[in-house]
Amino acid sequence: MIRCCAVVLALLPAVAVAYPIDVEKTLNDTDILVTAHDTDYDLGAVTLQNYGTQAAQCNVRFRNGPEPVRTRKVTVAAGKSANVSVNFKRSIIKLRVQVHCEPSE
Repeated sequence: MIRCCAVVLALLPAVAVAYPIDVEKTLNDTDILVTAHDTDYDLGAVTLQNYGTQAAQCNVRFRNGPEPVRTRKVTVAAGKSANVSVNFKRSIIKLRVQVHCEPSE
């Protein structure tokens, strides 16, 4: 019985990876779908899908508590998607993501 409990407790950290994600979107006349993913305990990711007829220039800002804000810039072509990820030094407790997109010329 003690071995069984020890095995369950040893596997617990590997199973519990989920953390809350807040996404704030400013899409400015672009047809972008934003999907956030809790990939790993210190890795945050966002998928941007462009359903519009024009390319979009997007800035994605990731915040995790006291760590510095990480900014990623990506251009998403019309009808395409792009993955944006960031790796933090600490475990993510609550991830805040700001997505700002503008139509590209």
